[in-house]
Amino acid sequence: MPCLLNPGDTGFPDTATADEDGLLAVGGDLSVPRLLSAYGRGIFPWYSDGYPILWWTPDPRFVLFPEKLHVSSSMKRVLKKKEFTITFDTVFEKVIDECRRAERREKGTWITDAIVDGYTALHREGYCHSIEAWKDGELSGGLYGVSLGSVFFGESMFAKTRNASKAAFIELAAKLKEWNFSLIDCQVHTAHLESLGAEMIGRTEFEARLAEGLKAGTRRGSWGEKR
Repeated sequence: MPCLLNPGDTGFPDTATADEDGLLAVGGDLSVPRLLSAYGRGIFPWYSDGYPILWWTPDPRFVLFPEKLHVSSSMKRVLKKKEFTITFDTVFEKVIDECRRAERREKGTWITDAIVDGYTALHREGYCHSIEAWKDGELSGGLYGVSLGSVFFGESMFAKTRNASKAAFIELAAKLKEWNFSLIDCQVHTAHLESLGAEMIGRTEFEARLAEGLKAGTRRGSWGEKR
């Protein structure tokens, strides 16, 4: 049975107590202290409107090592032609809203009002970042995620134009490699990210790599810049 979290207590149970699907705990809130506590343990919230907050720590874990990023020949041509302009942290609220709309169109969103509020607060505190892909002056794709130490936790992405989210992710991975980030957490498997080089590792290995990554200073504040 997943643990029921007490209000005001930002702690979490041992991740080894998660069920076979990775569900660890239920309830709590999405305050900045609790979210930072969760990500520091490799735990993330994922639930739907009308349900309590569910906290997950899947095993195995889907991750991408920045140095193992795979860019296909077709994407190399897209990037070479500079079809997209990539920016960081310029329109965070628009990015999370577009991710929410994309999720809702596809299968019903897990990006609830509380999720939007919680991650926007994290963004204002300098822990959550957006990466934007622009084409002809329009926001065409992007993603957002949480940064702690040398680990980036990807949360959601969207694309209105073919290859837009891939371009944003590739540019992000390149920047993270430049900044000596050790790991991009992709949480659960998607074919989209597998094509870019993401792979499965066990929870124990993931947590060990996370603990090592947290020894590095967190790159807080705006990542705003143009590539």
